[in-house]
Amino acid sequence: MNLSIQHVGKTYRRSVRGLDDFSLELGPGVLGLLGPNGAGKSTLMRILATITKPTDGQVTWNGTNIVKSPDGLRAELGYLPQDFGIYPNLSAQEFLEYIGAAKGIDRAACRRRIDELLVLVNLTDARKRPLGGLSGGMRQRVGIAQALLNDPKLLIVDEPTAGLDPEERVRFRNLLSDLSGERIVILSTHIVSDVEATATHIALINKGRLIVSAAPEVLMKKVEGRVWEWIVASSELNAVKSRHRVSATIRRSDGVRVRALSDAQPAPEAQPVTPNLEDAYLMFVAPATDEASTKAA
Repeated sequence: MNLSIQHVGKTYRRSVRGLDDFSLELGPGVLGLLGPNGAGKSTLMRILATITKPTDGQVTWNGTNIVKSPDGLRAELGYLPQDFGIYPNLSAQEFLEYIGAAKGIDRAACRRRIDELLVLVNLTDARKRPLGGLSGGMRQRVGIAQALLNDPKLLIVDEPTAGLDPEERVRFRNLLSDLSGERIVILSTHIVSDVEATATHIALINKGRLIVSAAPEVLMKKVEGRVWEWIVASSELNAVKSRHRVSATIRRSDGVRVRALSDAQPAPEAQPVTPNLEDAYLMFVAPATDEASTKAA
């Protein structure tokens, strides 16, 4: 099982580049596609889902070009777009039956699969309620269910935890991890914690270009020795932020605990700490705000 993205680019009107020379090789597991809003994540997802054609480069699924021959991938594809549309008058059950018919799934097999998926996404009690009357989080869970209807080999989910409460978000993260063994899962998001909890591989994207691609532990290792924590007075916080890339602040009774990136010790009292994925993301993607940060990037 292989998804190969080879020098893919996408140009929109007025020569705006949504994606630029993006290359990546994927096998089974969860890829966390991580980047800020507008980085090109959704453009890439639409190309991989055969909705949008690339301007240049090519994508192959098990050796077959998906632009020239999209049907092979579409039969094995599950896709949850960022803007998931619904039919408000249909119930969750009716909507999933409609999607199953559109995908050519046998009716009896489809109903069994729908029963399984409604349990999986915790919607059994709401299966007969009109979609228009469901909360945003519940509609998102219906979207997750429809993406899984055909038991896809390639599952693409674009900002899937939008609108989910913390308990639902944990449930979804666990679901993605459970699904990853025999398929390729691509999770596109700007939420670092979602990727940190599920991804076996991470690709950081910004301004349409691939910045770095590696296992989570490799990315965090690249930041070792560059993450520091120390206490500053509240009145000093803005000055610290102007000199360093700050990844976190916690207010305490004795001041503000600052976590920041710096090649050198940023203050005499600053202590090195173990990096996390958010630190790595900040180093590779966020704009530099001081000379040390520029060198680190």
